[in-house]
Amino acid sequence: MGPIDGVYGPATALGLRRFQRSAGLEVDGRIGPATRRALGPLGRHGFGRRTLRRGALGWDVSVAQFLLAQRGSALAVNGYFGAHTERSLRRFQRARRLPVDGVAGARTLAALLATRSKQVAVGTSRTGIGRVRSLLDHWASSYGVDRPLVRALAWMESGYQSNLTSSVGAWGVMQILPSTWTYVETVLIGRKVPRTVSGNIRVGVVLIRQLLSEFEGDRRAAIGAWYQGPTSLRKHGPFRMTRLFVADVVALRQRFA
Repeated sequence: MGPIDGVYGPATALGLRRFQRSAGLEVDGRIGPATRRALGPLGRHGFGRRTLRRGALGWDVSVAQFLLAQRGSALAVNGYFGAHTERSLRRFQRARRLPVDGVAGARTLAALLATRSKQVAVGTSRTGIGRVRSLLDHWASSYGVDRPLVRALAWMESGYQSNLTSSVGAWGVMQILPSTWTYVETVLIGRKVPRTVSGNIRVGVVLIRQLLSEFEGDRRAAIGAWYQGPTSLRKHGPFRMTRLFVADVVALRQRFA
C-alpha cells in the first residue's frame, strides 16, 4: 500500500481487492454495499450526511481528516474523531471565521470542501505503509506482544504515518510523548533507542507490553491505560473518550486478527 493521498490508484485498488478476497466478497475493486458492511464502522456514513464530533467513527471522519491534513494539520487519517482531530478542526474553524466549537456541522463541512487544496496531504507518511506494518510485526514478535493489538494501536494513533507530531509533542507511528520515550528507554529497556521509525515502534510495543503486565493481561484495561495513563485509570476509572478509544482498538484488533 502507498501513502494516503486521496487518489484511488493502483495500490488502493489492490488493497481493496485483497480485503474483498479475505472477507469472502466478490472481488471487483468497488466499494459497494457488501464491502461497506464488511468494513464495519469505517465503511459507514457518506461525507456530509451527519454532524461529526468527538467519538465519531467512520469513512466520513477519514475524509474530514484528510481535508484538514491538506491544510497543514499533522493529523492521522484513521477514521476516528479524537482529541487531535477536534483541535485541528477548531483551528480550521477559527481561520475560516466559523463558530469555533470543534463540531463539523453543515457549514464547517461545506467550508472544508470549498477550500480543497490540490496539494498532497502533508500528513502522508515518509515511510511506506508496508514497511511500517513489517516493523510493527517484527517488534511485536520480538517482545511477545499480540500483533493484531499492536497494529490496531498504531492505526488508531497515526494511521501508520511515521512523520506525525501532535501539538503536545507526541511523535511517530505510535505517537510517543518525550517523557514516555525517556521512561521506556531508562526503565523498561535500559538503553537509548534511536529516534527512527523502528525505534518509535519498538518503544510503543515495549510500553503496551508493560501495561499488559501491570493490568495482569487485561487487554481492555491496558489499552485504556495507554490512552488515559495507568495512574489516572486506576484512580478515576475510564473516561468516556477512553471507553470509545478502547472499543475502537478492540474492534480493529479483531479485524486485523
